[in-house]
Amino acid sequence: MKETKQLTIRPLSPESIPLVNEANDAFPIIGRIVPQFSGTAWSYTEELYKTATETHFPDDRLDWSTYIDHNDRIVLLAFSGTSCIGQIRLVRDWNRFAYIENIAVKQSFRKLGVGHQLVAAATKWAQQRELIGLSLEAQDDNLIACRFYEREGFVLGGVDSLKQSVNPHINLTLYWYKLF
Repeated sequence: MKETKQLTIRPLSPESIPLVNEANDAFPIIGRIVPQFSGTAWSYTEELYKTATETHFPDDRLDWSTYIDHNDRIVLLAFSGTSCIGQIRLVRDWNRFAYIENIAVKQSFRKLGVGHQLVAAATKWAQQRELIGLSLEAQDDNLIACRFYEREGFVLGGVDSLKQSVNPHINLTLYWYKLF
């Protein structure tokens, strides 16, 4: 495990643009969420796979300059010393939530509280803008991420069976919300 004593979280700057995808490591797929809707609330069970696999999102290729010094969007980078070990990317959504477009922590720094600190920084950013909460999407097979969101106070607020219909490996898109 790596040491994170000198963890700092800073907004993306022109100098840090080359570092923005450094935390985009592979992650394990160990099972999936099986959602159920009962009247007014979503719940779910977990289905563990017999064999775990690993997947990797492609690096984001965005105009990163649009996230710098902008009131309605931001990328926050987590640093251990001078190494970029995590990021969270947010935009102000139409529904008064701060939508988390991406959150990633370098594999060797996971389970050390980096993700928690990124969510805390996102919460602060959203509250400064008088938004009502955080929201994000996750795939049903990203069980470890979904467990993390729940630990951070997010609740499952909806499910979409069509959004990923062109992706044969993903059945459902899950919508998670954290109200302030």
